[in-house]
Formats: sequence, structure tokens, C-alpha cells
Amino acid sequence: MKILFLGDVMGRAGRAAVAERLPKLRAEWRLDFVVVNGENASSGMGLTGDHAKLLLEAGADCVTLGDHAFDQKDMLQFIETEPRVIRPLNFAKTAPGKGGRLFSTRTGRKVFVAQVLGQVFMKRAFDDPFSAIDAALKTHPLGGLAAAVVVDVHCEATSEKMAMGHFCDGRASLVVGTHTHVPTGDAQVLPGGTAYLTDAGMCGDYNSVIGMDKAEPMRRFITGMAKTRFSPALGEATLSGVLVETDDATGKAKSIRMIRLGGRLEQAAP
Repeated sequence: MKILFLGDVMGRAGRAAVAERLPKLRAEWRLDFVVVNGENASSGMGLTGDHAKLLLEAGADCVTLGDHAFDQKDMLQFIETEPRVIRPLNFAKTAPGKGGRLFSTRTGRKVFVAQVLGQVFMKRAFDDPFSAIDAALKTHPLGGLAAAVVVDVHCEATSEKMAMGHFCDGRASLVVGTHTHVPTGDAQVLPGGTAYLTDAGMCGDYNSVIGMDKAEPMRRFITGMAKTRFSPALGEATLSGVLVETDDATGKAKSIRMIRLGGRLEQAAP
């Protein structure tokens, strides 16, 4: 199975890049399943229902969220009506929507997708992500009904993401980090057969400060004072993520490759 995971979609530039490129990628790369993190797709903070629809219509089979899951208030209702959008497992026990779901590919095979939020350096004290994902993976074991398992680890700390990768090794097809918007260079298949990348990066304009127009973040770092709100950078976006191929018999990863298409980080296509 060929699975594409795209990192945090950042504002209008990120949405435009996904809408333009993803339909072609699905056909050219013969993708079986696509996961897109939509955490920052709406003005850099959260995701609206309309923008979720855009990502799904472009070819995403599942859209994950993050710590800004409900910054856009209409997501509180939308997520209850659209099962292809999932929020973190450990966001809050009373949060609407689901933190993990079993999806069907276009050929009928099943893919389980789950997301957890980290605890280290995060603004809120979320529930334990390790016990949350452990319970989910026991309910949806790799190689059972789920032909593939994808875990989105939305964390600030690199160490916490790495620990989660090893914790899930052999039980997931892919464990990939999101949230920090900076792609890492450590794509690998772990000893137990799980593809891993510390951070998928963002689908956004990299001539920026983690996707935001440079002026205001730089002003705050230099002067310690705010003048205006942050706003997403609007230059050409780079699609950033990973392409994973799994073994049909076991669901474990055969290969993982980083994806950087368009914008300032363009690289050769796989």
C-alpha cells in the first residue's frame, strides 16, 4: 500500500498548494491513502468546515487536527458530521469527534488513523498520550482488520516524538510528527518495521517564520513587543511530508521517503 502523509497545512498558501497538487499526485503516484494535517489551514489557527471540505475534495482520505483543533468554532459541530476529520485522542474526554478511526481505501482495504498530543512544552496539560495510543493500537492491531496504521504525533519536543515512535514500533505502519512546521531529516524504518519521521514539516510558504509572515515574529523577538497579530505568509508553498510503502501481508513499512514539492524546498519527485 502507498500512503502519503502531508504536514501541517498553513493558511491560504498551504490550502492552494494541496488543492492544486494533490489530485495529480494521487493519480501519478497511485496512492492508496492520503492523510493531511489541517491544524493551521484557516488563517494559521485551526480549521473551518469549508476548508476541511476543500482538503477532502482535493484527495485527502483523512484530515487530522492538533492543539488548535477547535480554534475555529464551527469545527465543534462540523467534526460530528464529517468522520474523515479526527482530533487528538487525548484532547479532552468531552471533546466532540473521534481521535482515531478505521477508514476504507478505494480498493476496500482498511487503514486505522489516530492522533495524539504531546505533553512536553505544550501550553495545556493534555492527558497521557502513551496510554491513549496504547489502548487504540490494542483495539486496532496492525495486520488484523487494519491493513495499515498511521499515527500522527502532534508534539513540541523532538524527544517525545521519538519516544512515541519507538513505543509504537512494530504496531504501526507509520509514526510521524507534526506541529513544529520544520521538516526533519531522520526518515527511517525502525527495527520493528514502523516508518518514522520526527516532523513532516508544513505545507506552506517557507519564506516565513514557521509559516507566518516574517515581520511580526521578528519584531517580537527583537523588541519584546507586539504590534499586530500574526498572519500566514502568502508566497508559493512547499508540500512537505512523507511517502510510505507498506507490505501487504504484514502492514509494516518497506520504505519511507520525504516529500518536498514546490516553493523554496523543492526536491526531485520519488
